[in-house]
Amino acid sequence: MSDHDHCPHHNDLSGTCHPESGRVDYLYYGSLAAVAVAYFVHFAGVFQEDARVASFSHQVFELMNDMWWGIAISIVAVGFLNLVPRELVMTYFTGRTRAKGLLKATLAGTLFDLCNHGVLILGMKIYDRGATLGQTMAFLISSPWNSFSLTMIMYTLIGGNLTFAFLILSLIIAFISGWIFDELVLRKILPENPNKFEPARLGNQRIPFELSGSFVKTVLFGGFKESRMILKWIFFGTILSALVGVFMTPEMFAAYFGNSLKGTFFTLLGATGLEVCSEGSVPLAADLVRVAHAPGNAFIFLMAGVATDLTEVLTIREKMKSWKIAL
Repeated sequence: MSDHDHCPHHNDLSGTCHPESGRVDYLYYGSLAAVAVAYFVHFAGVFQEDARVASFSHQVFELMNDMWWGIAISIVAVGFLNLVPRELVMTYFTGRTRAKGLLKATLAGTLFDLCNHGVLILGMKIYDRGATLGQTMAFLISSPWNSFSLTMIMYTLIGGNLTFAFLILSLIIAFISGWIFDELVLRKILPENPNKFEPARLGNQRIPFELSGSFVKTVLFGGFKESRMILKWIFFGTILSALVGVFMTPEMFAAYFGNSLKGTFFTLLGATGLEVCSEGSVPLAADLVRVAHAPGNAFIFLMAGVATDLTEVLTIREKMKSWKIAL
């Protein structure tokens, strides 16, 4: 019997038994409160006399409206995955070769029609279910903006040629990145997934599915409980992103991120540290193409902006217990 089997309160996502029991998570509740207040301020139309308050509340309002559906779907998906045997989940990611497993993870990330924050929740779950570090990273890097719906939006904004080029290049980058991560694990430079999956354990597993009020409650409660760690960073990142929106005008954005070596550097630097939802990144990337005439910067912004934002870096660090992996 494993430690997980005899711990009735085991948190499947965090890998610990209520590590925060008895402690108040000030970052979670503080960020949640700030987001809730800002959302209400804009929704109710109060305190709009101050331009900065109005801008901040508007940024939070727009970000949460963009993200909520992806987050909600992901919470349900994670709750459902709790009931799926680990072996059955991992049948998809197993392959006779490393390349096949990475390709499956890359395509799975591309096909998920969720925002980057929702995919982050699922990414951490498949890691917990035993996916290799490379498969997890390929899944995360390929997924943020090139879901079906956002790819269609990109097509209408910048045309088919650039959209197709962006899509193929993102798949290549995700696959190569996953390969590098797995190689670093093999060389013992990065830590191996402690939940490593053993293919020999595959069997005739079945999902304990019976649609009922109790089943729905179990899915929703379990999904929310395991997603709380990530929700904390989503709320915190939303606050930071809104603050950036308050102090940086569109004109400043075009000046610093235009078609030049300086613009490319600032695009990479800014996008990496900026919390941008995938739905928000697509229109901004389109502006870089149409207004700044910088398609390369647009691609950098899409890849670095949603794959390496603060939420993902901090969540990966907290989940995988490694600054090496996160950085």
